[in-house]
Amino acid sequence: MSWDWQVFCQDTMDKEVVQGCFGKGGDITYLDWMLSAWGWTVSVSLSALVLALVLGSVIGTLRTLQGRPMVVRLGNAWVELFRNIPLLVQIFLWYHVVPTMFPAMQAVPGFVLVVLALGLFTSARIAEQVRSGIQALPRGQRYAGLAMGFTTFQTYRYVLLPMAFRIIIPPLTSETMNIFKNSSVAFAVSVAELTMFAMQAQEETSRGIEVYLAVTACYIVSAFAINRIMAFIEKRARVPGLIVAGGSGGH
Repeated sequence: MSWDWQVFCQDTMDKEVVQGCFGKGGDITYLDWMLSAWGWTVSVSLSALVLALVLGSVIGTLRTLQGRPMVVRLGNAWVELFRNIPLLVQIFLWYHVVPTMFPAMQAVPGFVLVVLALGLFTSARIAEQVRSGIQALPRGQRYAGLAMGFTTFQTYRYVLLPMAFRIIIPPLTSETMNIFKNSSVAFAVSVAELTMFAMQAQEETSRGIEVYLAVTACYIVSAFAINRIMAFIEKRARVPGLIVAGGSGGH
């Protein structure tokens, strides 16, 4: 069986090969379509990542507050809720159930609903990492901040969180790569990302091997880029000589 990579140069309508592989004058080739789908994948992933980082940082921090058992319980409930419901189920809930319960949500684009589902799902995982990072710090760092006259907010802002985030960069790298892979479930609610492109393009062209290899390459390039960016951040943020004593920063 021979491979035909010219499939990506074909016009999506008349299947004629287009010179240069990029459509002109309103024509769209399969290469154009794949790059557009890759853009949607990146957009969904980065938007969900920003949401997950913000919410995960807040929830993870709240779970380490001393003397606030109710706040800690609420943070724990958030993590258990969003971590233990499968992502695909959450996407269907946001896409089909929530707009039914709240009619105002019916005007919200599917892209936004997918970002919410993916961001909330990932926020629970990041919250657990933030909590672990804070609790891994020596107890003396919290007390040192309070002894300097810092408020609890300032102690977290200037002492605990900067060190905790340095500790959790490796698991955050994995979570960032996972969010790109998890974005593939967006095809279930008709977001035109890479997985949907692959399914439709291979059906139209009968060139599944070429299509899926190209899509796989896009995911690999995305994951590798994330890995290198996070490795650079980790190298720049590393504190020389830092030795973390386990299990006391949050209590």
